Amino acid sequence: MKARTSWDVVCTVDDLVPESGVAVWTEDGPVAVFYLPHRLPALFAISHTDPFTGKNVLARGITGDLKGQPVVASPLYKQHFNLQTGQCLEDEGVNVETYPILLDGNNVRVEIPAANKESVAA
Repeated sequence: MKARTSWDVVCTVDDLVPESGVAVWTEDGPVAVFYLPHRLPALFAISHTDPFTGKNVLARGITGDLKGQPVVASPLYKQHFNLQTGQCLEDEGVNVETYPILLDGNNVRVEIPAANKESVAA
């Protein structure tokens, strides 16, 4: 049986800044939501926590494109993270959590796995 998930509303379209990220809080912790209107898909969601420092800063990173991949550069030590896969481009052994994301009318929703929601509630 597939674990249930929920699609939590984390912000609205009006909260998004083109070519940039915003930090949102979910039951799974802080998530960075990026809006890149020139790409399809245009929305991406990754963990807001920089795995090299443990600081919640990735939404403040600079977005870009490296070798055709949408990326964000951490504002601290400048490692690049692929916004589709979460993979660090400078260190293959490091990645950040990625989350499915969708636009529902004016609401931006992020999918939070049920296992993560249950561990937060416990």
